[in-house]
Amino acid sequence: MTEPILPRIDRPQDLHALSEAELQQVAQEVREHIIDTVGEIGGHFGANLGTCELAVALHSLLDSPRDKILWDVGHQAYPHKILTGRRDQLATIRQYEGLAPFCARHESEHDVMGAGHASTSIGYAVGIKEAMRLRGEPDAGKVVAVIGDGAMTGGVAFEAIHQAGGLGTPMVVVLNDNGMSIAPNVGALNRYFNRIRMNPKLYRAREGVEEKLTRLPAGIGAAFEHLGPQLKESIKAFWAPGLFWEELDWAYVGVIDGHDVHALRDALSEALDAQRPVVVHIATVKGKGFEPAELGGLEGMEKWHAAKPKSIANGAPAKAAPKPAATPAPPAYTTVFGEALVREVERDERIVGITAAMNSGTGLNILQKARPEHYFDVGIAEQQAVLFASGLALEGAKPVCAIYSTFLQRAFDQIVHDVALQRLNVVFAMDRAGLVGDDGPTHHGAFDIAYLRCLPNMVLMAPRDEAQLVHMLHTAVTYDDGPIALRYPRGEGVGVPLPDAPQAIEIGTGEILREGERVAIVGYGTGVQKAREAADLLADSGIDATVADARFAKPLDRALLAQLAAEHDLLVTVEEGVLQGGFGTGVWETLNDGGLTVPRILRVGLPDRFVTHGKPALLHAEVGFTGERIAERITSALRDPRTALAGR
Repeated sequence: MTEPILPRIDRPQDLHALSEAELQQVAQEVREHIIDTVGEIGGHFGANLGTCELAVALHSLLDSPRDKILWDVGHQAYPHKILTGRRDQLATIRQYEGLAPFCARHESEHDVMGAGHASTSIGYAVGIKEAMRLRGEPDAGKVVAVIGDGAMTGGVAFEAIHQAGGLGTPMVVVLNDNGMSIAPNVGALNRYFNRIRMNPKLYRAREGVEEKLTRLPAGIGAAFEHLGPQLKESIKAFWAPGLFWEELDWAYVGVIDGHDVHALRDALSEALDAQRPVVVHIATVKGKGFEPAELGGLEGMEKWHAAKPKSIANGAPAKAAPKPAATPAPPAYTTVFGEALVREVERDERIVGITAAMNSGTGLNILQKARPEHYFDVGIAEQQAVLFASGLALEGAKPVCAIYSTFLQRAFDQIVHDVALQRLNVVFAMDRAGLVGDDGPTHHGAFDIAYLRCLPNMVLMAPRDEAQLVHMLHTAVTYDDGPIALRYPRGEGVGVPLPDAPQAIEIGTGEILREGERVAIVGYGTGVQKAREAADLLADSGIDATVADARFAKPLDRALLAQLAAEHDLLVTVEEGVLQGGFGTGVWETLNDGGLTVPRILRVGLPDRFVTHGKPALLHAEVGFTGERIAERITSALRDPRTALAGR
């Protein structure tokens, strides 16, 4: 039996003395470690299995952290973490107080950039290398950016490629081509990569044609050779799979087998020595070494993008344990949204759904299956999603942009300039609002209330439960006076019955759910359930609190707020978003600027910091977003009016 090598790899430099056969063995051991560990605890899976050989090849050639390796997104960076001193901590990844789900600068000197959103690595790399040249140390380290073909659909990647080609920045991009991001890639660029993937001999064939033409007899070959650059460009245009890159002054190498350490090292060595921008195009298999993903086609790759806890045993899918008969769990908000959108499309043929490469994550896979002609996937391109929606709206369609709260940040200028300014009828459906859990600060939906509330012509609403989500989606698609946005959390609903027929809600109206005195708690979205929990706890101690559902963060229900302010000593606002510029701030502004009675106001929400990763219940406890903690703060404020209302 071959002796394991991975236990001896505590830092990247431990790879430098190994033979290529040993490096290939290390890559397989890394893969097996990921399968065993992630299959038990859950986490990003398929993409990491595809980059084991790449991570080993890169670290065997480079001297990290002097040399910089930038992993786009970070879905595929587990092998990198294993090779950079975190092998024995892998079992804590995405766990509260454990390893970060993506690359994180605070975690390791080998994590050059923080990641979590796609298409950023090339831009970082250009800046890092140019900074070295700026300070007069152009040889301070080599720079490599690893980006997937899915992330190449993001516009910022193209902007960085253009800049690096113009500057001649000496850096390497590894284009990890597996035909997938999370879901199968879409668009013309994907079809281009497919042609290359299916024709790996194209590059060598072009070189052969060039050489043979220059050898033709009777002076013909000499004439071809005399044509020089013109001939080369013409032949390149016909043959070269890397034409796009070469036209932007990048050298192109590929397509390389991404699971062959020897081939990778050869190609990377040449690229690193080139002293110019070079792209190394490699072909990998998402889910390599795990048969259900590797041989399951696109469906298998998508299913095993991430593994659920205890989903793998002995290197194979674990058999699901029989579950005792129980009351069915409430449907997920994502599913409720997807099914409700299909019904809205059936009611109004003008409605379409738009996703940015997250069809199942947003529930639009339901629309894709039921009404594919009303479904659009623009790739990892949130800016284009909003611009596309704008064009649709200009022609009378009713576009629904289903984009995670955190990813919608990437399209802020388009929301301002192309939607709000022109008062276009675009619906923004923001899944994953609030603290999403294991994916951490790059994916928490903490800022959308604040970054959208400041925009003229914008309407903002959030459902307290899954039934209200159905009503609010109907409200949004029937609204005809500009953009409107709704936010809702990840996970299951609260268990209320879904309506047979949705009803439009009057814009800017809230409702009182429970009558009380002295203290009024006004919740927004998930804050309503926390308000109810706090009110129940307060009732146990003899405090009868009023509970209201604001439903809208913009416009706010001024009449309702005035009533609550006049009839209560303490007004409490509860939102699962940052307090700065958020819902609670809007309540105070409405009362103060309207000349209304302003009672003491206690704002409950997310703190002015990036919240870590972990299960939502743990994160809610950490930041004080629980019924128990809210009740404690209210009790303290009522007991002593001089008590500061800040804190958590």
